[in-house]
Amino acid sequence: MEAITRRVLDRTYRRGGDLVILDAGCGSGGAMRYLAGYGRVVGLDMSMHALTLCQGRGIQTIARGSISEMPVVDACADLVTSFDVVSDFGVSDDVATLREFARVLRPGGRLLLRLPAFNWLYGKHDRAVNTRRRYTATEVRARLREAGFQVEWWSYANTFLFPLAVLARLRARLLRAEGRDSDISVEYGAANGALRWILSAEAPLVARVGLPVGLTVVAVGRKPPGDDRQ
Repeated sequence: MEAITRRVLDRTYRRGGDLVILDAGCGSGGAMRYLAGYGRVVGLDMSMHALTLCQGRGIQTIARGSISEMPVVDACADLVTSFDVVSDFGVSDDVATLREFARVLRPGGRLLLRLPAFNWLYGKHDRAVNTRRRYTATEVRARLREAGFQVEWWSYANTFLFPLAVLARLRARLLRAEGRDSDISVEYGAANGALRWILSAEAPLVARVGLPVGLTVVAVGRKPPGDDRQ
């Protein structure tokens, strides 16, 4: 996903730039490390455990707070990123949360949003990671527009592995698998490199032409340049 995210950002931004970036729902800070290649990154998360893990990685520009009501001043960021967080149970109103992202963006600033795709794929992994719902690209675009964003670009991702994931989810349902443990917590060992290569190979296709189906929806919304509402 890092390779895909970089390709999407490279469509608009140069590496080594001076963007002010807010990673909303930063978790343990994994994305913050490579986002720093585009500017200064501040991470926000509700979990003290996650923020402690950030500090363990040497990341200090972090704050505790909800992405639905951020302790951040208006119009301060050039870019907001949010990866698989707006879909959580902790977010009761996704459109209101997207409006909160718009509030902290400068006019013309952008939101890079990533969400799990297709509610019919909801499974044990979603329960384990506290996912409330999954989205179609159409739903993501509609919510971005409702929140006041101009939708600049969108695509599905995790496409090459999509058939395998569908079979795994259908198998779990047929076997009536229960529990809250993630169904992707298997140690793949030597196969991990091949799986990484497969996903990374999608990156240029996702960024250039977009993919029509996948396990993930990725979208870029832009706050209108003339929108200086506070």
